[in-house]
Amino acid sequence: MQEMNLREMATALRILSVDMIERAKSGHPGAPLGLADVVTVLWSKFLRFDAAVPDWFDRDRFVLSGGHASALLYSLLHLTGNPDITMDEIKQFRQLGSKTAGHPEKTLVDGIDFSTGPLGQGLAGAVGMALAERMMNARFGDNLVNHKTYVTCGDGDLMEGISEEAISLAGHWRLNRLIVLWDDNHITIDGRTDIATSTDMKQRFEANHWLVLSCDGHDYESIEKVLDRAQLSDRPVFIDCRTIIGFGAPTKCNSPKVHGSPLGEEEVRQLRLALNWPYPPFDIPVSVREAWQAVGARGEGDRLQWEQRVTHDGNKELFFDYLSGLIPADLTERLRDYKQKLITEKEAVATRKASQNVLAVLTEQIPYLIGGSADLAGACYVKTPSSDDISRQNYSGNYINYGIRELAMAAIMNGLAAHGGFIPYGSTFLSFADYIKPTLRLGALMELQEFFVLTHDSLGVGEDGPTHQPIEQLAMLRATPNVFVFRPADSVETVECYETALILKNNVSVMALSRQALPVVRTDARDNLSARGGYVLADTLADRQVTLIATGSEVSLALAAKEALEKEGIDAAVVSMPCVELFEQQPVSYRDNVLGTAPRVIIEAASTWGWDRFLSGVSGAVIGIDTFGASGKGSDVLAHFGFTVEHIVETVKKIRQGS
Repeated sequence: MQEMNLREMATALRILSVDMIERAKSGHPGAPLGLADVVTVLWSKFLRFDAAVPDWFDRDRFVLSGGHASALLYSLLHLTGNPDITMDEIKQFRQLGSKTAGHPEKTLVDGIDFSTGPLGQGLAGAVGMALAERMMNARFGDNLVNHKTYVTCGDGDLMEGISEEAISLAGHWRLNRLIVLWDDNHITIDGRTDIATSTDMKQRFEANHWLVLSCDGHDYESIEKVLDRAQLSDRPVFIDCRTIIGFGAPTKCNSPKVHGSPLGEEEVRQLRLALNWPYPPFDIPVSVREAWQAVGARGEGDRLQWEQRVTHDGNKELFFDYLSGLIPADLTERLRDYKQKLITEKEAVATRKASQNVLAVLTEQIPYLIGGSADLAGACYVKTPSSDDISRQNYSGNYINYGIRELAMAAIMNGLAAHGGFIPYGSTFLSFADYIKPTLRLGALMELQEFFVLTHDSLGVGEDGPTHQPIEQLAMLRATPNVFVFRPADSVETVECYETALILKNNVSVMALSRQALPVVRTDARDNLSARGGYVLADTLADRQVTLIATGSEVSLALAAKEALEKEGIDAAVVSMPCVELFEQQPVSYRDNVLGTAPRVIIEAASTWGWDRFLSGVSGAVIGIDTFGASGKGSDVLAHFGFTVEHIVETVKKIRQGS
């Protein structure tokens, strides 16, 4: 493809992006103008994809880590022939209900491989995608899995701390199918980058065992040369593409002015003159459109050949099981038998230990369940007899040692799930959910199936004190859309929570698990009662006079309080609510039947935030904690903050006296 043709193709990307932004009166023109030459070479000569079938599994993945440059990605998808991004969608950029959202959203468009926006997340997620490719390749070989992951990133992505966590792991794992192109324009929103950093980025990546290359980001031959070299690397590749932000904008280029606002009518007019583009807005010359459409169709042959290979591959059924996340047909029966065993044995164990026992069953049965921990496997109990460490010598393993990198762990889990083929779970302490929150949120936005095993879930942590005693974390996680927080009361509910999470294909699930041992409170294994979020664990023989609602370790406390209340002539029912979000999805009739009309006392050793909605229309109280905890023996700390039978009984009596 001749340079003049490439230049016209890149100009089409630039102008179409600017036209989108001007029409919307909102957007970020600087990066699309500066990066257009780099992505033109990448997409036209290296990226393997088929625009007509954008979700073809063995395509190369492309992540625009600087999601503010979304107009550039939409221009690429439209011009190459992606069926979702029509010209009407282009003209609806950033408008309510359009597929061309302000930042790329994976769930809206086949062809967007990863939702981006919060800086650094796309780069870190791409590490997970590149790892997923190597892991799938180790299982199914080059015949079925052999593709690359390309990322464009900017200075902001590299300043965010998550980038260091992620690039360190990528170099450690030698992910040589990962190629990062740095839009090195020396500009951020507040000014030139030297006002805030003097880091030598190339030395930084070299120190993390990457191959580092450089090119002129506006010279097509230079760009192609480094991309050619990158194809043969035995390590991940970082390419410093020296660019000019807002390339072609006569008065605003190479300055923060071009970053985050439309150029304006006069600047766009002069841009068109500078780039020799005499066409009206949204008008693409036939020759340029045909050149881009040829790029979009170039991968059709590769896709068809791959489909033929899959058809004749002896592992094709297992391969599609991986892609679908198929749950073994007999798993429910096996788990039911296991629950009955737990009920019979009645062994009190911490739910973190119960979780490990369940994971032992699941990892043996489900080879695409991939575990990991932020250096807390021994405390979170997430390794099982089937766990096999992943390393650069062993991509066929199923357990990831993330080191002390909670944020990167969550991002890499997002990448594993977004890539397809794996259901990841990762672990740390519940009090450290703050480290993973922004990344967990992005996974929920992308509707990814992944589990977070968060242990040491209450004041029962004891001597480790307030720094390790979660208070507000449950409320924070429950407030996050598309996240299901499970806090099981015993080993039986723990089994049911995992079974439910496996069924929830498009949600992030959180297991909040105890450090301290909890007694078995369930007596019936037949049904998965936890799947409805909340249920009556212990009812009354006569009319209810109070309903005790509890989660996790406080359920056994509520049962003890029920006995004490009955001795005083007060009939109490106990509701276990392992998952508030699932309970609220149940029909009103079911919820009303479970909660009843009697006064309610809610018991959870965490923030009271959000629980008041279950007291609407009835008298009641929430026994929780809205201060930080304290250091001491776990049982003493719980008692100090009122988590005792005596306090519950006293609370119930006060409510009854008030009514």
